[in-house]
Amino acid sequence: MPTYLYKNIETGEIYELIQSMRDAPYTRHPETDVAIKRILARPGIAFKGSGFYVNDSRPKDEGSKGSE
Repeated sequence: MPTYLYKNIETGEIYELIQSMRDAPYTRHPETDVAIKRILARPGIAFKGSGFYVNDSRPKDEGSKGSE
């Protein structure tokens, strides 16, 4: 099951809560019953290896295009 970030509306504390994708977002913390709201987080993606950068997709032959 995915982990979602929630923020305490009063204190600003951040929680990581695990819940199903099918469930509605929590409005209250399941243990403490304080008001919370779901916040967006950046995904942890790292592009490594060849093929992800501009210089990887250029032709290997220097004289093929643009060098007049």
